Amino acid sequence: MRPGWFPGSGRLCRVASIIRSPLSAVAVRSMSQSQPRAGRPALASWLSTGNSITQQFMAIGGQADFVSLAGGLPAAELYPVEAMAAAQERALTRWGSAILEYGPIEGLPALRAAVAERVSAASGRRFGPENVLLTTGAMQGLDLVGKLLVDPGELIVSQFPTYLGALDAWRPRAPRYEKLDWSLQAPGQDAALRQAKFVYAVPNYSNPTGVLVSQEERAALLDKVLAAGTWLLEDDPYLPLQFDGPAGPGILAHHAQRQPSGAYDGPVIYLGTLSKSLAPGLRVGWIVAEASLIAALALVKQSTDIASSLLTQALALEMIESDFEAQHVPKIVATYRERRDALCAAASEHLSDWFEWEVPPGGMFVWMRAKTPEIDTDALYAHALQEKVAFVPSSVFDPDGALKSAMRVNFTRSAPEVLTEGVRRLARATRRQLEARPGRAA
Repeated sequence: MRPGWFPGSGRLCRVASIIRSPLSAVAVRSMSQSQPRAGRPALASWLSTGNSITQQFMAIGGQADFVSLAGGLPAAELYPVEAMAAAQERALTRWGSAILEYGPIEGLPALRAAVAERVSAASGRRFGPENVLLTTGAMQGLDLVGKLLVDPGELIVSQFPTYLGALDAWRPRAPRYEKLDWSLQAPGQDAALRQAKFVYAVPNYSNPTGVLVSQEERAALLDKVLAAGTWLLEDDPYLPLQFDGPAGPGILAHHAQRQPSGAYDGPVIYLGTLSKSLAPGLRVGWIVAEASLIAALALVKQSTDIASSLLTQALALEMIESDFEAQHVPKIVATYRERRDALCAAASEHLSDWFEWEVPPGGMFVWMRAKTPEIDTDALYAHALQEKVAFVPSSVFDPDGALKSAMRVNFTRSAPEVLTEGVRRLARATRRQLEARPGRAA
């Protein structure tokens, strides 16, 4: 393990630069190539370390002839449109024009209290509104924590492979990264934890791997974090999507068991969201942490967007108070479980000669690892687009861009028959990539 690995400032987008997509809607360029016309100041240098892969797969998702296995998107047909319309009507009747104003930076007080109650029930100890900052989705939570804690060149110890959205959120901060080894036995891991500004972990159905981290590993990491005196950022967007039994207590709950009373002053910074249990368009998320850190994060948010939407927060409050998730989430879970099984069955039939994977017990993704070094998933991505199917190559989940032997495949967005067709197209793309590799005999 190489200490302090981080993206070089001159690295171009390794994926976008190889794509030759037939779609005009897909941006095919490195971020460093997006410069203003001559004679005007250049764009910020951190853009040269980024990529446009998220823009690409979001654009692909709107193409009728494409099968997108790329985006981490919920099933749109499950969005509770009628329930949300009714909730919005109740919210406007209840609050009137107050929720059409700019609001408190920390968020709607009643929703902060509801989130505090929710987290208290899950963790077994009291958290109050003072421990909650409402955000514009959990993604903003990642951005705010990076702005608050990290100066350029400072160290983040991160679960690896690392969620692309987190890497994007922190890219302007120009941090260094060290891989989190969940065994905590890797040489230099204790020293890295002592140097790190925070540890980043997604223990429940991680993006991109779908891994459910064991309770023993969670407790052991908490021990190490407490000993090192650093922060632990627990990102938990996929908690509702439990297919094969409960996920078990999160790391925040583990620490709550050790400090069951008094004002919370622990090292865990917890991110939650309603994007997976209700709808991402709400853009309602939250940060739970010790009160002094929440106050500091509110100052950071003040300079970011002043405040999130009180209208969507009031709508979310109505949905939480009516306990709508209790009836809605089981429908989501049943649908996603069927789709996971369909994807894995199709992959067993069409991709098992070239890839291996574990069936995820929850979440939204299957992480497929190439069995042979002859498969480069950056190169495979270009062939997949020609077959009109998309996935996310592993290199974008590596801050150094070096991991090219795996791919993230999403199963939640599409019906089983569409997933099966997408896997068939991936198989054709894999054959094309292997046939086109340099040095292969004609």
